[in-house]
Formats: sequence, C-alpha cells, structure tokens
Amino acid sequence: MSKNSPKVTFASAQPKELRAEATLPMLLDRMLAGWKFKKRFGGKRVAIKMHLGGNVGYSTIHPLLVGRVVRAVSEAGGIPFVTDTPGGVVNARVRGYTSEVLAAPLVPVAGQADKYVYLRRVRYRTLREIHIGGAIADADAMIVLSHGKGHGHSGFGGAIKNIAMGCVDSWTRGQIHRLMMAKFKWNKAKCTGCLLCRDNCPGEAISFTDGKISIFDHNCRYCMHCTTACPTNAITIDQRGYRYFQHGMSLATREVLRMFKPGSVFYITVLLDVTPFCDCWGFTTPSIVPDIGIIASDDIVAVEMAALDLIKRENFIEGSLPKPLRLTGSGHLLQQVSGKDPYIQIKECIGQKLGRENYRLAKMR
Repeated sequence: MSKNSPKVTFASAQPKELRAEATLPMLLDRMLAGWKFKKRFGGKRVAIKMHLGGNVGYSTIHPLLVGRVVRAVSEAGGIPFVTDTPGGVVNARVRGYTSEVLAAPLVPVAGQADKYVYLRRVRYRTLREIHIGGAIADADAMIVLSHGKGHGHSGFGGAIKNIAMGCVDSWTRGQIHRLMMAKFKWNKAKCTGCLLCRDNCPGEAISFTDGKISIFDHNCRYCMHCTTACPTNAITIDQRGYRYFQHGMSLATREVLRMFKPGSVFYITVLLDVTPFCDCWGFTTPSIVPDIGIIASDDIVAVEMAALDLIKRENFIEGSLPKPLRLTGSGHLLQQVSGKDPYIQIKECIGQKLGRENYRLAKMR
C-alpha cells in the first residue's frame, strides 16, 4: 500500500484506559482536529448530512457525538447546519436532535414541502433525473455523517447510501428503488394475515380487502420492507435488479458530489449499533457485532472499504439476528445477512471515479 493511498483515521470504541480521554467522544475530538477543519471549512456554510431516524428507532448516531462534529466545524470558523429529509427533521427531537442540543439548526434537504431541488439529467434505464436537495446544493461544503449498518438493497448502508438516498427528494429515492424493476408475487396459502407487510411499508402502499392483498404501485418504493417483514415468505420479489439499484445510487452520489469543489466534502462513519436494518425502518434491533468505533476520511470509497473491513464475520454476535433473518451463503457478514454484496455499490462508485479502494488506516491514540 503506497503512501499516496487515501488516509482513513480510526477511533476505537474500546478504550485503552479507564479515563474519559481514552473514550470515543474525546478520541473523536482529536481525530477531527487532525483533519485541519479550519482550512477545509473556515468561512463556509457546512451541511452535516445524517440520517435522523424515525418512529421508535434509537440506534441512530448519539446527539453527543453529533454535537462534537458541529462544534469542530464551528471552532474552525465554519457555519454548520444539520440536514436530512423533511420527515426526519420534523421528528428529530424525539431522538434528542434539536438545535439547542446540537448547537446548529436542523434543515430539510429539499425544504419542508420536499420541492426545493436542483435537477440533474442522467440516462440510466428508467432513471432520467436526479433531484438534489436545495439545502445541499446551496452549501459550500458537506460532512457526510453516516451510521454504518446493514441495508436490504445494498448490503451496507454508509456514506454512499447517506448521499444517494438522503441528499435527494423522495421522488428521486423512489425512482432509484424502481430500478429494481421488481414484480411482486403473493402466495395466499402462505399468508397468515398478520399484516406485518402492511405495517412495515413506509409508503403505505399495501392494503388488504376481503383477505386479498393490494399494492398501490404509485406509493411503492420497492424498498422490500414487506418481504423482509413477512414471517412466512408469502410475498416474494425478483431481486436480480438490485445491481441496477446500486448503480443508480452511484449516479446520485456522483451528481451530489459534483455540486462541491474538490476537498469540500468529508466523511465520518459511526460504527456503533451495527444492526441488520437501515434506520428508515423506524425501530431498532440488536447490533450484530460489538461496537467498533468511528472512522473518517476525505475519500468516500476508502471510508466505505474501511467500514466493511472493520465489520468482521468472526465478530458476529450469536443470537443477535431477529426472525426471520439468518446467516446464509458466503461472502461478507452483511452479505450473509441480506443476500446482497455490499461491495457492488463501492465498485460502482470506483467506476464513477469517486475515490480509491486502497487506503491507509491510522488508529487514534
């Protein structure tokens, strides 16, 4: 590995000593100080893009850690604001995210009505446009503050997912999901009428009338929450198109990053509470590996590769998977959980020349 490889810094969740200075929040402070935020963010409006979670989920990034990132930007002379989807911002206070706690305003990426966007043309299958949130496009710089965890379509949800799914409006998210071109099949004989498919549908696309399922295509996001939630596999989807979804994410990521000058985007990924599900599910299940720590880089490919390398199969916590999930097949631990290769999205971003996969890991002390 050459000295020119992108650097990824790592603050471990396991303290070497029983003192506050050795624990994660203060390691994070020292880590961020080493990245020269004054030069990166001084005098700039800095969007801190994160997933604020929803409903009764409690495994999103702790407000104390978010506040320290905000403080690092402010002390460097930047003007930070925290941003996510309109729904995420409206309900953020439930998880302790308020402007008073974080010392920064919370701003919807595309405005309160999810209509303030910048349009970018793309040509990939059915995906013709990317609508980038106006709050993102208007910022001078961005910190992609991601909670690393599993994801139903891409295997891993980190920085790429945070940008591609979170820096755009809901219409664009739906269009990227629709690249799956999935067709639903419902087996009435297997259906027990538990309604978990309906209750876990974020688009409220599923209803039952006289014991028969109805899926309203206009509301469907093809997120596959319904198939994952079904305990009897009564709903199935042809998932061969998930590679199209991951390519669509790389296109959205590319278009968002093109809004910023080189060196103006920084990536922080928090590898705590690494659950099998995206935070958009709106509830929390047990972590499948012990808490790992926090990594940071100015290269999106490098930070994603480092995250996957740190989530190891041998650290799997037996009994942590909720029903009906189980480890199957081979490959990365997250692939064994979701059936999706988490490296495909990274390869797609490499194809877009967004970063380099070889990296140097520097552990904070």
